Amino acid sequence: MRFVSTVFRFIFSIYGFIIFTAFLLLIFPVVITASFFGKINGGNFIYRLCRLWAAVFLLLTGIRIIYVYDGSAPDPDRQYVFVFNHISYLDIPFLMKAVPKQHFRVLGKAELAKIPVFGFLYRQTAVLVARANSAARAKSVMQLKSVLQKKISVVIAPEGTFNMTGVPLKEFYDGAFKIAIETQTPIKPVLFLDAYERMHYKSVFSLTPGKARIVYLNEVPVDGYAVKDTAVLKDKVYKLMEEKLLAYKASWINNEHKG
Repeated sequence: MRFVSTVFRFIFSIYGFIIFTAFLLLIFPVVITASFFGKINGGNFIYRLCRLWAAVFLLLTGIRIIYVYDGSAPDPDRQYVFVFNHISYLDIPFLMKAVPKQHFRVLGKAELAKIPVFGFLYRQTAVLVARANSAARAKSVMQLKSVLQKKISVVIAPEGTFNMTGVPLKEFYDGAFKIAIETQTPIKPVLFLDAYERMHYKSVFSLTPGKARIVYLNEVPVDGYAVKDTAVLKDKVYKLMEEKLLAYKASWINNEHKG
């Protein structure tokens, strides 16, 4: 049975990759044109295309988005620092569905910009960061602050990389929380509960159809926090997300950590 499941996932993943690539090639000329209109106007238009891509990809791969409100829905007229748990190669299309009504920018790994064709799209839509370079990290932080000042939300995975630990969350970096405090922008935690089941980090050949729950938690205000309180705010958000992942019995959590 496991062999049959593995073969199905492999074939289905190839099918998903073909859809991904075909749509990317289809919109690529439009992305090039939009790039001439600047990082803001052009970027906002490209994000609309990305939302369309996500909708088509998820529909054709049989992935059904289910919205769960374990807190308030994002206010489309407000800016947030969105934070999410990073567990799957599908996190990007899920993000497109998780923030459907607001302009936003994602903080992403600089290495992905080197991928042919996709890398060009990525450079137009993400704020790139080379985590090994302190100067590059500082530049990325300044860019994110500038984005927020233009009434555009930002999206950050505070774990930095895939959570491969078997615990609900990896340790968080400070960046998202420091930016939130310095710009006085509330934090909006979002959980991707089934991303690991739909395509986990261990293999790009693990795609399966099925439900994908997006859980909105209550926003965390930053009023009264100063930069020196970054660790306190980070810990507060971490514990909130951890508690909910345990409550929902997220599938990647090892039994010894489920309590």
